[in-house]
Formats: sequence, structure tokens, C-alpha cells
Amino acid sequence: MSEEIISTKEVNTSLSNYENSLLAYVGSFGLPTEGILVPIAERKSVIRNFEDVVDLLRQEDISGAVYISKFITAASSGLFDAALNYLWDETVFQLRKRVAIYDIEYFYDVAVTSDKRKRLSGVEDLVKLDDSELIKGAKEIDMISDIGYRHLDYIKYMRNWASAAHPNQVEITGLQLISWLQTCIKEVINLPNSNITIEIGRLLKNLKEKSLGDSEIQALTSFVCNLSQEKVNSLSAGLFGTYSRRETEQFVRENIRKVFPIIWDRIDEEVKNDFGIKYARFAVNGDGEEAKYARELLELVNGQSYLPEQIRTTELDTVINQLYEAHNSILNNFYKEPTFAYQLERLVGNNRIPKQLDNKYVYTLVDAFITNGNGVCYDAEPIYIKLIKQFNQEQITIAVFSFMNEHISSMLQFSLCEKKYRQLIEIMEEKNTSPAISEVIELIKNFKGLSNMRKDTMIKQKMASYKTLIK
Repeated sequence: MSEEIISTKEVNTSLSNYENSLLAYVGSFGLPTEGILVPIAERKSVIRNFEDVVDLLRQEDISGAVYISKFITAASSGLFDAALNYLWDETVFQLRKRVAIYDIEYFYDVAVTSDKRKRLSGVEDLVKLDDSELIKGAKEIDMISDIGYRHLDYIKYMRNWASAAHPNQVEITGLQLISWLQTCIKEVINLPNSNITIEIGRLLKNLKEKSLGDSEIQALTSFVCNLSQEKVNSLSAGLFGTYSRRETEQFVRENIRKVFPIIWDRIDEEVKNDFGIKYARFAVNGDGEEAKYARELLELVNGQSYLPEQIRTTELDTVINQLYEAHNSILNNFYKEPTFAYQLERLVGNNRIPKQLDNKYVYTLVDAFITNGNGVCYDAEPIYIKLIKQFNQEQITIAVFSFMNEHISSMLQFSLCEKKYRQLIEIMEEKNTSPAISEVIELIKNFKGLSNMRKDTMIKQKMASYKTLIK
């Protein structure tokens, strides 16, 4: 241990000499040298704490943690933006590794709801997922915790904010950087799969290996009754996706036919509507077999009422997905968003939004309007405001309650997002005609730190009493 301490001291004392020599060399070419490297004091904070944090890694993970080696090298060199990139690369790499050994098709069914799902089939396609899709999917199947999801959202935001395109790494402290490394190790790399994740994995394995008997169906009924609402929704999406795929074996479909009615009554309306939209997408895209199986499963549970107006609904759903993906993309969202915002404005016109799309439509507009925390997309914002001002009372209710949505709540930890959300509430207040919603609006206006509102005990109790307002 004494040799390690001496080694750390040697690294610290050599930083100044290294920096002076390096910057002198860079300056000899006439290149800028100011603001290139983070102050030495901040680098020392990382080095002092690195040993304790890296000790958290399991022995079997250490030898393959290449990006963590690059992380400490970049951090000690004073390149915090590069270190943050390497930290994020390691996190994504480890998350992909964990997902790869789970039921990959189930993961895709849960993580991806757009047409992109058709292009994903094996482990090798994990690289086609955006980071936000990967994290959200991992959260849906319980591979990362609620706290981990929120922390990763913040780290992703900081990684994009302090990138080569936004050279403001000097505002990141060494303690912040090392704490983010600790978060990624504890919340992703070391976090064991939950019992629910393991049990769902076992259920999916059984579904695809043998015909289920009555005793197994009875055990499954008890298991489903103990699942949270979010997990029931995720499981139903996975089963629907498996049933609809043309390559699924018939005995697997028979198993799902035994299981799906047990789950159906516990699924959220939004998820049921999404199944109807998926059927319409299959039909419009000429995926005849997939459409046949999707409708077959809906008819099994008398879910025909969730079949939507096919053409316009599918077009709207596609553009809403494209807008969401453009807004949440890592690069060039300001250039991508206006195109899809214009398309959405054209499709909506003065027509009503199909009921099946209400939640998705409102949440996507709210998400886009409150920004990604980095800045306002000025070319698209007038369209967002116009469409938001066209909300009917039910859509106003969804928008006002959107702080309860996990993704929206997570974004509200950023000051610009909270500011824009309060602006949204002002617009909703002008149009709202419901006394009950007026009470909720007042709660929001008077609440400090909106990202914490979703978890506030008093607010949760009040929201439970307003639950009947949300369709």
C-alpha cells in the first residue's frame, strides 16, 4: 500500500511539470494554450479518490475496463471532457453486455416502439440503439434502478454539454467527475439483476421452450398479481411483440394465448392503445402476417375497440416517434427537430388527434417544448406553442400531469427545462376549464424544485385523488 501511496504522490507532483512542458510545446506552434486543460487542483481530486472508487469494480470486470483506464488517463491529463466521454462509453459498453445475455428480443420489444424495431433482431443490433433507448429499455426491465436512471440521465446530459462541441469542461469539478464514475460502477456495472428481472427472464425462457401446463399458468397468475404496473406494461409489450413476429413457433403463441388474458386487465390504457397502433402500422406497411397475429391477440381479449383509424393514425405515430428521436438524439437535434415539427403540424391541422395517440402526442410535445436542457430550438418552438394551444381539455389534463411521467420528471432537474415547463403551465392555465385541474396547476406553480414533485408524499396523495381525471 505504501508503494501505491508513493505512486499517487509521484503522479500528483509530476502533473505540473507535464502540463508546463506540454503547453509550451503546443504554444511553440502558435496554437492556443489557455483553457485547454482543467486546473491541476481538480485533477488531483480525481486521482486522490480514484483508488477507492475503482476498488468497487468486481475482479472479473477490471481487466476488460479499457474505457476506465482511458478515463483516468484523460482526467489526469486535464481533459475532463474526454474523460467524461470515456466514462460514458464504459457505461454503455457494460449496459450492452448485460442486455446481451438477457432475452434480447424481449428487450427490443420493450425499449423500441417505433418502426425501428423491425430492423433489430440480435445482439449485434444493440449498437443501433441510441443511448437514450438503451437506458430507457434497461430501466423498463429493471437492469438499472430508478435512481440509477435519473443519475445516468444527468451524466448523459453533462457528457453532451461538456463535449468537444461545447468546450466548457472547466465548469466540471474533479469531485463531480469521480462521483459520476462511482455512480456508473454502482448503478450499472455492479448492480445485480433484480428478482423481478430474473423471474421474468425465467418466464420468457419457459414460454419459448415448452408448452405450459395448468399448474404453471396458475403460478404465473400469482406472479403477475405481484408485479408493479410498469412491469406488467413491459411484460405485455414483450408478449405482444413475440406473438406478432412471423418466425415465432406456434407452441409459443399457444403459451402466450394462455398468459395474455391474465395480464390484459392490468395493462394501462396507453399500452392497450399502443397495441392497436402497432396493428395499424403492420397493416399499412404491408406486413400481413404480423398484422394477422396482432389482431388475433387483440381479438382474444376483446380488444378490437383499440384498433385505430389506420392510415392517419399510423402516419401521426411515425412522425411523433421521429420527433421524439430527433429531440433526444445526442447530436444536431436543433437541425433535425424542425423538419418533423413541420410534418406534425401538417398532419394535425385542425383535426382531432386519435384518442389512442393522446398520451404519446402530448408527452412528446411537452418533452420537445421544455427542451433538452441545452437550449431552445427556435425554428420548431413556434410550432410546439401552436399545437399546444390547440390542446383539448383531456390533452390539457395530460400535459398538466406530465410532471408525473418519469422522463419528464427527470428532465425537470435542469433549470431551462423547469423554466419552460412553468411556461407550459401558464399556457395550460389560460385554456383550462376544469376546477380540479386548476387546483393541480396551483400546486405546480407553488412547488419549488419540480423534478422532486413526482416523489413528494403529499403530492402523490393528492395525485391519487385526481387519478380519475387521467384517461
